[in-house]
Amino acid sequence: MKTENTMTKAGAALFLLWGILHIWVGFEGLHQYLTAGTVGQWNMLIGGHAMPREAFQMATDAATLFAQGQLILNFTMDVGASGVLGMIVAWMMWKQPSWLAFALGAGVIGIVDLSFLVILVMSGVIEFTFPVLLGPIVWFIAVTVSFIGLRR
Repeated sequence: MKTENTMTKAGAALFLLWGILHIWVGFEGLHQYLTAGTVGQWNMLIGGHAMPREAFQMATDAATLFAQGQLILNFTMDVGASGVLGMIVAWMMWKQPSWLAFALGAGVIGIVDLSFLVILVMSGVIEFTFPVLLGPIVWFIAVTVSFIGLRR
């Protein structure tokens, strides 16, 4: 019983960390939107091997810049919202571990993180760096530890 509690609490702590990291993305996206505009938003996201910053052609017309800025802000706010979900999963796993909490953490958050990893990182749009990979790494460990805790 003690091992289960320790493992599910460790999983909860990892989901909490994942949530905090993703809420930070939402705040940073908003910060770039308000202080540096679309240029800052793009610089926050690009930099991978297929989209180096120096090769990126920034739009110059106001309409395209506006649309891109709104889309990037929406993307980063959605990432932040998924961080809130991560915190809810963490709370659920901490207070009363359940397969529902696990399914939300593994399934919904998994879709968020794995689609980011494949569509943006592996394609080379976003830099392949440790800070970028930290979210998927933390998610994978959180799912593994939580699963072990729930199985016991």
